[in-house]
Amino acid sequence: MKERGIEFIRLQFTDIFGIMKSMTIMSDELDKAFAGELMFDGSSIDGFARIEESDQCVVPDPATFEVMPWRPREEGVARMICDIYTPDGTPFAGCPRHALKRAIKEAEDMGYTLNIGPEGEFFLFYTDEKGHPTFDIHDTAGYFDLAPVDMGEDARRDIILTLKKMGFKIEASHHEVAPGQHEIDFKYDEALITADNWVTFRDVVKNVAKQYNLYATFMPKPFSGENGNAMHCNQSLFTEDTNAFCNPDNQEGLSDIARYYIGGLLQHSRGMAAITNPIVNSYKRLRPGYEAPIHVAWSTSNRSTLIRIPASRGNSTRIELRNPDPTANPYLVFALMLRAGLEGIKNKITPPEAINGNLYNMPDLAQEIPMFPRDLQEAIDEMKEDPLVKETLGDHIMSRYIDAKQKEWDDYAESVHNWEIRRYLDKF
Repeated sequence: MKERGIEFIRLQFTDIFGIMKSMTIMSDELDKAFAGELMFDGSSIDGFARIEESDQCVVPDPATFEVMPWRPREEGVARMICDIYTPDGTPFAGCPRHALKRAIKEAEDMGYTLNIGPEGEFFLFYTDEKGHPTFDIHDTAGYFDLAPVDMGEDARRDIILTLKKMGFKIEASHHEVAPGQHEIDFKYDEALITADNWVTFRDVVKNVAKQYNLYATFMPKPFSGENGNAMHCNQSLFTEDTNAFCNPDNQEGLSDIARYYIGGLLQHSRGMAAITNPIVNSYKRLRPGYEAPIHVAWSTSNRSTLIRIPASRGNSTRIELRNPDPTANPYLVFALMLRAGLEGIKNKITPPEAINGNLYNMPDLAQEIPMFPRDLQEAIDEMKEDPLVKETLGDHIMSRYIDAKQKEWDDYAESVHNWEIRRYLDKF
């Protein structure tokens, strides 16, 4: 901090829904933060604590220290991502980062390290004169289009440069299929680092877009009839330097460990749905025809199934879970993916046969395959029935999350929408 002239530190963490929270301290307060002496009112954070147990401590992780490049250089600003503790030093049960750390510890005890590489998709909209988002998309470009049709190219370039300054290794970026939609992919890393990187990625995208008088949204399906935003999660287990999912002697190139991991993910995918796809709008994306999965199945070749195995093998062998979207809390998503996969390994859960045809065009076969939840209410119901989800999240997160999501669904179900007015007003 002295070398870089940092005077302000933003201490960041997420609530149970993945929304970033932050408090700013001066550099001379950092020792108190590391000592667990910085208190805040947890009852004011969604899903954290009741008013009678509201005092909580925010403790920064020094490994996450990064300068915020879009802030002034003189008397600069840096950030650190934090864990939340109770005043007696106990990890707070409502801290999503702790939930992921518990899952990682279980994997380590079994000899595994989880690497994850998420794909980051977002839309750019114009803003009004007050900086508020409008429903006016930024361009009409399509997949892999270039400037000047791709009007977001300059904003995307500055997002990438900012991410690189914060230590990201960018693998690819391009205009996506839908108008105004973009994708930036950064290199995979261990699960906790990737979860921290994902919340940083969302923060950077929104801040840089704002500099262009644009609003970046990670909403899964802002337009009907167009592709939506996903957070495809590419994941692999390593034992030291060896990819545990790889078996070059097998026709598919997959080890038994990989197959069991797939089996665990498929078995718990419905119970995980309210976490991986957490809002009402999430289920508008999961419809046939938009490369979004609707069946609980896996494949080595196509994108219509919940799980796809990309073509790369060797140390690049990985499993791509295609249903999560970028509104999800990455700490909870990664914790559930990992624990579901580990349960598959422990119990040798064998997945059904891979389906390598396009399920959208195979209606007879599709009828025999379990469906992913069709809406948030079904996802909530499935979540309540899955003991692994409750065990992974803990009673605190589980109960508060379900209460909030049930209210969200009830509010939606009781609202009258424009579609209903257009459909019924002049008919009845």
